[in-house]
Amino acid sequence: MSRHVAIVTDSTAYLPPQAMERHGITAVPLTVVLGDRALEEGTEISARSLALALQKRRSVTTSRPSPEVFAATYRAAAEAGAKGIVSLHLSAEFSGTYDAAVLAAREAPVPVRVVDTGMVAMALGFCALAAAETAESDGSLDEAVAAAEKRAAGTYTYFYVDTLDYLRRGGRIGAAQAIFGSALAVKPLLQLDGGRIELLEKVRTASKAIARLEEIVADRAGTGQVDIAVHHLAAPERAAALADRLRERVPGLAELHVSEVGAVIGAHTGPGLLGAVVSPR
Repeated sequence: MSRHVAIVTDSTAYLPPQAMERHGITAVPLTVVLGDRALEEGTEISARSLALALQKRRSVTTSRPSPEVFAATYRAAAEAGAKGIVSLHLSAEFSGTYDAAVLAAREAPVPVRVVDTGMVAMALGFCALAAAETAESDGSLDEAVAAAEKRAAGTYTYFYVDTLDYLRRGGRIGAAQAIFGSALAVKPLLQLDGGRIELLEKVRTASKAIARLEEIVADRAGTGQVDIAVHHLAAPERAAALADRLRERVPGLAELHVSEVGAVIGAHTGPGLLGAVVSPR
């Protein structure tokens, strides 16, 4: 059954497929360019294939969806009965995805509200879920947008990478690039802040960095009801161990998602990524 407000996001939300199906959320895929091949995230290239390519130092870049792809998605939602669309996307600081969606929205057959959430991965996914749940409760277009924006405002993303090299090469570390300079051997803890990746702390060893990540996430979660997502790239044991410890430490834990990031985010973080999203309800 179609809803009067449809929810669209992009493939970097990394929502569980069951959740997308249950809530009727559509994800527009970004593209990974591997050598001379352009591959859609989620269907044509896996995170594992991407990790192997990075380890072999193959050329990997990413690109946004075209406005035409968004236009087709919006038309399909309207044809299915939607009277309005909320289109929620990763930070415009990382990608032109938001801009492409804005261009397509101008010609859509129904009103489309395009939102730069300033988020990525399940931080974006939780925003999409909040909008979908509001739409399912007969919320208006504005109410669904407000629910997503409220969720974004309270959501925090922290992550550890084995090396800053991938972020540096992709131009994604912003101010952290100047802070670290050539000190790429430092094990960094990073966070999303204002839609940008910023340095949180510098730690000398991987084990200490991961332990500190756990402490930060547990402290941020507090005692209220909260959802958490643990992400990784080619580090399933790290992710499972962190998730197990957070289950013990967070008394108000509602849902805990553990997943490998897709190829787009993985291309800019590299194998060994371990991240956590904290999103109070």
